[in-house]
Amino acid sequence: MSFKLPHLTYAYDALEPHIDSKTMEIHHSKHHQGYTNNLNNAIADTEMEGKSIEEICATPGLSGGARNNGGGYFNHNLFWTSMSPNGGGSPTGKIADVINNDFRSYDNFKAEFSKAA
Repeated sequence: MSFKLPHLTYAYDALEPHIDSKTMEIHHSKHHQGYTNNLNNAIADTEMEGKSIEEICATPGLSGGARNNGGGYFNHNLFWTSMSPNGGGSPTGKIADVINNDFRSYDNFKAEFSKAA
């Protein structure tokens, strides 16, 4: 299996003003593409070829090239899908329950997080 750079479901400028389009373009077309190319090169003709990215990253004793580029590829995939132009708002479900239990409210959580940062 050869890994491919994923297509983004939103435009590079869709997250402005929070993340500018140039930053998004560079991260996608340069950084993520580089991790993709280097990962494919690192696993070519090895026992890793044909495995999923999760299987590759979970392999003990993984070579530096496969580990670094596999992690970069995986983390960038997560990065793109964890954001959206219409995202945001208060959390729901179990994470909301934990936040409300530990911080009394999402607003208190945000204030404490900002203060600690």
